[in-house]
Amino acid sequence: MSDVLLSARGLTKRFTTRGPYGRRKEFTAVDGVSFDVRPGETLAVVGESGSGKSTSARIVAKLMDPSAGTLEFEGEDVTRATGARLARYRADVQVVFQDPFSSLNPRHTVERILMAPLDYQGIAPTGGRRAHTKELMERVGLNPDHAQRYPAQFSGGQAQRIGIARALAVNPKLVICDEAVSALDVSVQAQVIDLLLRLQRESGFSYLFIAHDLAVVRRMAQRVAVMSNGKIVEQGPCRQVFDAPGDPYTRTLLAAIPRINPEWDRRRRAAAG
Repeated sequence: MSDVLLSARGLTKRFTTRGPYGRRKEFTAVDGVSFDVRPGETLAVVGESGSGKSTSARIVAKLMDPSAGTLEFEGEDVTRATGARLARYRADVQVVFQDPFSSLNPRHTVERILMAPLDYQGIAPTGGRRAHTKELMERVGLNPDHAQRYPAQFSGGQAQRIGIARALAVNPKLVICDEAVSALDVSVQAQVIDLLLRLQRESGFSYLFIAHDLAVVRRMAQRVAVMSNGKIVEQGPCRQVFDAPGDPYTRTLLAAIPRINPEWDRRRRAAAG
């Protein structure tokens, strides 16, 4: 297996808007972004709102096409994949969204939600789909007896567990977490992070973890890419970037977070001189 699972090179996304008097204006949301995700690792992409991190994630998820650049998965160019190749890619790359209630069909039961990816991919699990659904619910800490309930009957943390279970239904190689814990309160957030880490240890898949909370990123990721104004301004191992940030924007982000780790602060101040 290649030492790179996903390779993004020069990803660019431009949008056209209409200004006063109907004038067309081009806006570049993602500008020449390049990064790699290796098998079994977590790469975090961080930045403030509007930095382009979620747009980058949507390009990787094939929810939109880039205006320029290339995307390779396991050494194969999937930038413009269609048909059966796109279907295979979408089985390998799944997404956990920020708001579970808006990403889960409110008219479907949990069982039907978890069966939908299997139907789309034409997968018949060993032991049957109901047994597979039960196993998924148990893996994410949900009671399988609640499979006939609807999303609105669950708390926010439980609904996000449903979203995680749906992402795992087809055994992906890469899971994109697009601000997947930012809408949860602190105690529930910690539980979901523990769950995400455990699932990765058990199954060995990779995460592309989109976030703005650097304390969460430090716990989740091995490497981090910092985005500002559509560009990656700094990337590298988390310890290196957090303890000795080289870009002024990264230092600004770090200065804005609560001081929850005195040792981390001490090393960062020492590195900064």
